[in-house]
This record gives sequence, structure tokens and C-alpha cells, in this order.
Amino acid sequence: MPGLKKTRTYVADLRENQCVDEVFLVLSRSVRHTRSGNPFLALELGDRTGRIQARVWDNVDAVKVSAAVDRFVRVQGQVGMFNDTLQINVGALETVADESVDLADFLPASRRDPEAMETELRALLERVATPHLRALNESFFEDPEFWSLFRKAPAAKMIHHATLGGLLEHTLSVAGLCLDIAARYAHLDADLLLTGALLHDVGKTRELFWNRRFDYTDEGRLIGHIVLGAEMVTERARRVEGFPAETLLVLRHMILSHHGQYEWGSPKRPQTMEALALHYADDLDGKLNTFREFLRSEDERDPESRWTSYHRTLDRHLFKGTRPAGEGGE
Repeated sequence: MPGLKKTRTYVADLRENQCVDEVFLVLSRSVRHTRSGNPFLALELGDRTGRIQARVWDNVDAVKVSAAVDRFVRVQGQVGMFNDTLQINVGALETVADESVDLADFLPASRRDPEAMETELRALLERVATPHLRALNESFFEDPEFWSLFRKAPAAKMIHHATLGGLLEHTLSVAGLCLDIAARYAHLDADLLLTGALLHDVGKTRELFWNRRFDYTDEGRLIGHIVLGAEMVTERARRVEGFPAETLLVLRHMILSHHGQYEWGSPKRPQTMEALALHYADDLDGKLNTFREFLRSEDERDPESRWTSYHRTLDRHLFKGTRPAGEGGE
């Protein structure tokens, strides 16, 4: 095969009789047999826009080795129609090195500009005047290893901000809400609340992985981001000379209680004003993002309907109404 192309054709762009020369992720693989008993390889391929079936009719044993599940492969072939469904008849297939692949082609990415989000985060860090809280925040966000994870991580496997950069986008939204709350309620400790907002989900850098798909790590399944986050904050705070014990106590409580309810995964319910404010800011941003993304997906599925289908997490149908063109963008 010649060198890789620069312009990409996504699954959603494929049409019957189209020639294909593109990189996809192998989602499933199985060896099957035709009615005459000849083996063929059945693949499901995908990228961030969708999935498509593919069939390898020749050299099945050799191709099977290259087409392992969760591997990136370059496929040459032609799109056909089988049982009213598009599928690729594969002529050639080869493994592609991970480093040559742009993950944004295979995983959804935040609609916000990454550099703009980083600039916004740096401005928020500057707003924390309390020295030990500023030092704690900087111990995270000035750490290149942590930042390389945080800036790319999703905020969830699914539901809300399930995109590359979603964790940063969600954190900025929660921090912005907390600033608004602190401006209205002057008796709140604004620096503590903002720090809690910036750090409340740091455990997700260890709870989730996003190399080919969004899923949970072993730590994520066995411990979860809430406890992981509290442990991470505790460890770094103890490296800050003179960090007040009570401040660390209430900050740990904010992280452990930010989901608000036991049934939502919080080991504790909020018992300080800052913890309560953080919980509602986190919950509001998560639910509004869920609502917005569901509206977008439903508009693509059925642009004429004024109502969405039933949303299981929000436990209701959502009203779309008639919104001006372009509404819902960033």
C-alpha cells in the first residue's frame, strides 16, 4: 500500500459503490463460513462518526492476524449493499501504528478550542489568592505529566462531556458557576470554592482511559474518581509546606461529597456551604450538557420532531420546540 492520505473519509460519508482507502478502528472480528463452507472474515469497523460492517473473502488467516480488535487498520476496498446495509468488501488490509493516528478521528472531541480552554484555566488559577490553595492548584496544573492527561481526558465514559477535552471543558464550566455563586453569596470562601471546582474531578485522569475508546481503568472500577481524587489532593497538599489541616479536611470533604447523594456515588453528602455550592454547580453543568448533546443527536436523527425520544438518565422526554437556526452552538 502507498503512503497514508491527509484528507479523511469518515464512516458517515461512505456511500454505495464508493472506493475506500482509509484508516478505521477494528471494533469486532469473527471468522464465519459461506454456504459452501469457505471461510471469510467478518469485521465491524468504526470511527467517531459511526460503524460499518466489512468482509474479507480472501487470505482470511493472514488478514485475521492484522485485524485484531482495538487495532487501527488501513482498509482498501469498495462499499457495497447487503440486506439494505452498507458494508465494505475488503481488498487489502494492514495494521497502522498508533502514533500515526489522530485520536480525534476516532473519539469525539470537545467543540471548544483547546488553546482557548487552557488560557481560561490559567486565568482561573490566577484568581486564587490564598497562597497554600494556589500552590496546591499549581502542583497539579503545572505538572506536565498530570496536565497531559487532564487536558485530553473525557469527563465520563458516556452521558455528559464524554469527549476528548471534556474533563477540562466541564471543569471550566463548574469553576465559572462557582465564581458566580461566590459573587452572589459573599459569606462563602471564594478561593476554597474555586479550588474545589478546579480539583473536584482530578481523579478522572485515573478512573478513565481514552486511547481507542472511552472506558474505565481497573482503579476506576474498583475505587472510582471521587475517592481517587480525594487521595490525590491529600497527597499533593501534604507536599505544600504549612498547608492548614482544617483547610485540607474541608477540601477533601468537598471532593468526597460533590455528587451530593449516596446513590449517586458520594461517600458523604455535602455538609459545608462550599461543598453544597460545588455539588449543585457540578450537577447543573452535567445535566445541561447532557440535555444539549441529546438535543443535538435527536436533531440529527429527526430534525422535524418537537420532542426527543425518552432519555433514560434524565428520566423524561425533552422538548425541542422550534429553535432559531444555529442555536445551541458554542
